[in-house]
Order: sequence, then structure tokens, then C-alpha cells
Amino acid sequence: PPHSAQEAAGPRKVPVPRSAPAPRRPRHGKIAQRIVPYELRPLALRDELVELGDLFRAYQQRTEPDLAYLADLHTRKARAFATWAEITGDGCLRRDARRAEQAADAARLQHQQRTGQTPDGGRAAVARLLTGHVLWEHARTVLAHVADHAPLPGPQARLLTLVLTLRTAHTGSGNLVGQDVTALGLSEPEALVEQLTGCGWLVLPGTVGELLASRPENATPVTVPCLTPRQDAAGPFTFGRKTRPKLSGWAQKVISDKKLRKAKATAGARLLALTLATQCGSDGRIGPHGQGAGAGFAASRSAVAPGELQPLVDQLVAADWLAEAALDDTHLTGRLSERVLPLSCPLA
Repeated sequence: PPHSAQEAAGPRKVPVPRSAPAPRRPRHGKIAQRIVPYELRPLALRDELVELGDLFRAYQQRTEPDLAYLADLHTRKARAFATWAEITGDGCLRRDARRAEQAADAARLQHQQRTGQTPDGGRAAVARLLTGHVLWEHARTVLAHVADHAPLPGPQARLLTLVLTLRTAHTGSGNLVGQDVTALGLSEPEALVEQLTGCGWLVLPGTVGELLASRPENATPVTVPCLTPRQDAAGPFTFGRKTRPKLSGWAQKVISDKKLRKAKATAGARLLALTLATQCGSDGRIGPHGQGAGAGFAASRSAVAPGELQPLVDQLVAADWLAEAALDDTHLTGRLSERVLPLSCPLA
């Protein structure tokens, strides 16, 4: 008899049953050079450690710091490591937890100093003319640049160079009036300006006499060629056109401080005032952690020899700019007076 179609096709194949997929293992995690064990429980702790490791690595790739965020990361790490230590009894984890707490405190303190906040999160009583660490760093950068590149020796030339630099910092050009120069208390302002033009550092459209006679309604355009950005190279400063007048205004406030003028403070003393305003903590104490500024550093920034620094310190004390001042062979210690704290640019 004829075979059916099914018989012709042969015996029917029975499908092989699929095996159940193997359970997925939690993804590999690492934090602070430690491998997070797959078997670590509770899972919430393991997930937190893995996530923190990812967040710390991502933070390291940032181009700009966020100290408040970093402090929060360290706080979370301290809690997670403390729990991990309790579960495992690992003393090394406990020490890592304590170190994370210390790192959180340090980052939080830096954030408070840079933003002018008090430890309880409120605003500090000091309302600074320059707000925030970015502007404070720019101020330090300008002072350092002028100290390293002043074309003429001596504190009077340095002070005038600083004023001109701040007027022309963004493009290499700016406007100046006679009062900007004569208010500096220079012994021979006309001769100094002529020296700056004579060496090519400063370019004027007319004579020095015309510059000194100019008024706000007919300000003199001036150029500092070495500050003019070139196509093949950026200028020495990274701040923009809106920042330049803020820095210039801050320096002018310091230089023309009423008590400094009344005391007839020398150019060196005014340079020292600018230096100490940028080398103090948020409480006004001089130097990192209030440990003072190097005597050699303070003298060089004031464009004087180390042996000439004490008279400048005395002038600042007499003008109520500096208090509790003490100068020895290596350090200048003290603090800014309360009245000038608004002009300070605290160190991080």
C-alpha cells in the first residue's frame, strides 16, 4: 500500500528542550584599588560601592573641580566603607573609611573658603570685592606675571607696570587718563612713563605730557605690545573682557586705599598690600594655613631687597592694613585687618 506523506517525510523530530539561562553575575566593580566582591551582601551595599567607584573615576575626568560634589562622594564612601568593615571585620576598611571622612572635611572646607561660605552653609560676613576662587586665582596670576615680566626694576616701575597691565590685559590695548598715573604717588611719573615707552614696552599715540594731562572725557589709548594676542599664540592671561575691569578695579581699590594714601605709603608698601591680600586665608591670616608668607617671596613681589621689607611692613601696620605682624629671616606672619578683608583673595 502507498505510504502516507508523513511516512515519506520520515519520523518527526522532537525539539531539544532549551536549558535555562545561567543567572547573570553582578558586573565587576572596583573602588579605591579594591575589587568589590561578587558575593558581597547586602546587594544595596555592593551596588553603592560599584556606583561610587564609577563616580570617582568620572570625577577624575572633569576639567573643572566641584569640591562640594567631591565632598559628598567622600562622605558616601566613608559610610559605605564603614558598613563594609562592620560586615567583614576588616580593619583596613575602617581606616579607609576614616580617611574618606577626612577627605570629605578637607574638600568641604576648601569649598567654603573658595565660595565665602561659613561652615553652617550660610554666607560669611565678609562681602569680598572679588567673588569666588576663579577671580582670586586670576588676581594671583596677574601679580605673578608682572613680577616676572616687569621691564624696569624698582617698586615704582613695578606698580606702574601693574596698573598698565590691568588696563590692557585682554587685548593689549586700553584707555588711560593722567589721574591713573599721578594717583600712584610716583616720585617722577613722567620719567617712568618715558622709560617704558623708550624700551618699547608701552606705546602712546602722543607725548607723555599729553597722557598725564588727559582727562576721562579725552582718555589716551595706550598699547602694550607684549600683551597683544598673536594668531600663533594666546596672550598670557586666560580671563575674558568682562573679568579684566573687575581685576583692575580691585587693584585700584587696594592701591588707592584711603589710609594707605593718608600714610603716604610707598609703591613698595602698596605692592606688599596687594601681595598679602592674595596670600591669606579666609580669616585674613597670612600664608597657607596661617603659617606666613616667605620673607624672600614677599620682598621680591614688592620689588625690594629682603633687608628693605621691614619698613614696608611697618607702613602697612601704621595704615591699619596689617595686624599682629612679625618678620624674621624666613617668614612674614600676621593677619589682614578686619577693614581690608573685603579686598582679600583667600588661598584655597
